[in-house]
Amino acid sequence: MTAAARVLRVGSALPDPPFEFRDGGAPAGFDVEFTRAVAQVLGVEWALVPYRGTDFNGIFDALADGEFDCIASGTTVTPQRRTRADFCAPYLVSGQSLAVDTSRHPGVRGVDDLGGLTVGVQHGNTSQPIVERLVAEGRAGAIRVYAYDRIGQALDDLSSGGCDAVMKLAPVLTWLVRDRSHVEVVERGISREEIAVAVRTGDHALRERIESAQRTLAADGTLDRLRSKWLGIGEPEAGSL
Repeated sequence: MTAAARVLRVGSALPDPPFEFRDGGAPAGFDVEFTRAVAQVLGVEWALVPYRGTDFNGIFDALADGEFDCIASGTTVTPQRRTRADFCAPYLVSGQSLAVDTSRHPGVRGVDDLGGLTVGVQHGNTSQPIVERLVAEGRAGAIRVYAYDRIGQALDDLSSGGCDAVMKLAPVLTWLVRDRSHVEVVERGISREEIAVAVRTGDHALRERIESAQRTLAADGTLDRLRSKWLGIGEPEAGSL
């Protein structure tokens, strides 16, 4: 976004509740309200640009190609992603969690119980390398990688037998399983991940503007209010798992 631009275009991989999803056709969620508030502080309009790829990491290519100005999509900061984008200061600390159908696997209470079992992850999600490592170490039986927009199928497969467990960021997995019979989040705190807005590599001006707006929203209580509303937490470190 240039200094003269009047619209902040936010790239987001919907649905990924409670960060971003559609409620009656309208965008909703933490990142939606947060980036709207950022745009308001900056004095510009706000626009959501859905990312429709099947591999989440493709969203960084779309950012580099100018499809949007920034990414706010429950995005974890990783060393590999830092080679593809610049990140603002984190607005949340969270971590991976594990869900199972307890009627099928009543004895699975965490990653230490995954021997011989198949774990589902989304393509490009930060859970993928964690599960790949568990499989390589013989601590899990296999990994099943789902297209990024097929998280619902992964959760269906917990009950049908297509996979035995699903790993995903705790706020999202907690939201997704809440209306599913017998499906529960059995472990949290599998990783510690900083969540932040990403901008194009070298776009220091926009990064600094967003960080300034973020500081304003932290000081006036907006960030705490949004964390409480959507994530059930207050200070950013309260989300540390």
